[in-house]
Amino acid sequence: MDIAFVAGFGPIGSADSSSADFWRGAFGIPFSEDGGYFHTEELGGVNAFAIWPLSQAAEATFGTTEWPADRPVPQAWIEFDVDSPAAVAEAVEELRAGGHEILVGAHEESWGQTTSRLMSPEGLLVGVSYTPWMHDVEPAGNVMIGYDPELDDGGAGLGHA
Repeated sequence: MDIAFVAGFGPIGSADSSSADFWRGAFGIPFSEDGGYFHTEELGGVNAFAIWPLSQAAEATFGTTEWPADRPVPQAWIEFDVDSPAAVAEAVEELRAGGHEILVGAHEESWGQTTSRLMSPEGLLVGVSYTPWMHDVEPAGNVMIGYDPELDDGGAGLGHA
């Protein structure tokens, strides 16, 4: 499995705004809110930081708003993005072959993301996904930092005097 990047990370919280109030108040994280899902795409180093209500995580994983009583309740989620929807299915088979229990196999969500999920030994809800809109972004490695036109070699960004 080739992981392209971490698509997102965040705590799994309650359906109210108490988690968002903490993260916003203590750390100044600016959230947008969609039906109890508080998220931001404005933190450097992660494509999305979001507080995912347990009821929504249960719905996306098990098809019901109740987390199964026989499963540990996750405290956080992390999602690894791969290069295509087919790569999600391949990752599921690779994980299964490695003896990992897949909670939900590769499938396309109503919002266009292809996802699959399993639990880590620590209790993290782990996703392997393909998020199309995150693959259209220029990688940070293409950004020129400290550009000085007097030192630049004809616009090539080589920094030769």
